[in-house]
Amino acid sequence: MKITIQNIRKNYGKKMVLKDVSFTVESGKCVGILGGNGCGKSTLLSILAGVQQADGGAFLYEDKNLFTYTRQRAQLVGYVPQGTPLIEELTAKDNLSLWCSKEKMEKELSGGVFKLLGIDEFLKVPVSKMSGGMKKRLSIGCSIAHDPPILLLDEAMAALDIACKQKIFEYIETHKKRGGMVLLVTHDVMELQACDEWYILKDGVVHPFTYTGDTHALVRSF
Repeated sequence: MKITIQNIRKNYGKKMVLKDVSFTVESGKCVGILGGNGCGKSTLLSILAGVQQADGGAFLYEDKNLFTYTRQRAQLVGYVPQGTPLIEELTAKDNLSLWCSKEKMEKELSGGVFKLLGIDEFLKVPVSKMSGGMKKRLSIGCSIAHDPPILLLDEAMAALDIACKQKIFEYIETHKKRGGMVLLVTHDVMELQACDEWYILKDGVVHPFTYTGDTHALVRSF
């Protein structure tokens, strides 16, 4: 099982953001996408998630183009954007209830991923009164509530402390062991350690990159 991102293109007027983005993510792998500010990383993930439309290309899963099979994409893909798409007036519990059943919520809060994320500690807190880290953890919980095999994480661990980041790493490892696939956009060197493969997005295309821990070499490649 794998996903194939094939010849994705996107222009904003005369500005080319994505020229020809192509790569694959195999079952049980986490792929990191890096690049300078404004290179199109977030645009790529939003296109794969269905928030924006591509000007060309395909998003293949088992030979089906998920750009066409939109209902199946909704079932297969979990998307965590940079922002926090939560309903500010509702509590954490109420937001979660929009994404999963009561039984599922109770199970995940007692010993599943919601417990892992620590959401049980602020269930009754309205989003409007949450810290940035709490909002991010809740956003991740909502995005993965339906156990999607494909995770699209756009700076998903920003605003989280080291302990919570470690919990997310543990979840990613568990997800990979179940055969899941993760596409991770990040600037955080710590997050690169969760990845099995790395790509640099530059001039609208992706280039394979071997990360050895040398951050200077990484920055020079942008």
